[in-house]
Amino acid sequence: MRAVQYYPVIQTADVAGTSAFYRTHFGFRALFESDWYVHLQQDADVTVNLAVLRYDHETIPPEGRGETRGLILNFEVEDVDSEEARLREMGVPVVKSLHNESFGQRHVIFRDPNGVLLDLIKPIPPTGAYAAAYAAEALPT
Repeated sequence: MRAVQYYPVIQTADVAGTSAFYRTHFGFRALFESDWYVHLQQDADVTVNLAVLRYDHETIPPEGRGETRGLILNFEVEDVDSEEARLREMGVPVVKSLHNESFGQRHVIFRDPNGVLLDLIKPIPPTGAYAAAYAAEALPT
């Protein structure tokens, strides 16, 4: 299979509120908008897309219906420190404070209105054995 586009879909009871959250805090705009589904695209990078879907919509098989849980959306950013400060100032709930990980990330984790975790990441050089776990072309420097 060769995918031509890939994006996560957040299932929620509050399509409008969730869409507004990502527009306000993460710079998305709607490419398609209805009361049950919104397709969002980030203004800064058209390859970054996200959809919001009413959790009980008829297009979802009954066994797949329900609000999204256990999901983390990773946003790799150029300046995690400034993004962390901006989102804190806007009142977005922080669930894990900004810190460095030995496996090669400086990151902070926020929460959206549905409980979806939003991990903002800046790759940093890994320490110790973690460096050997990376493919040569993926090793953060």
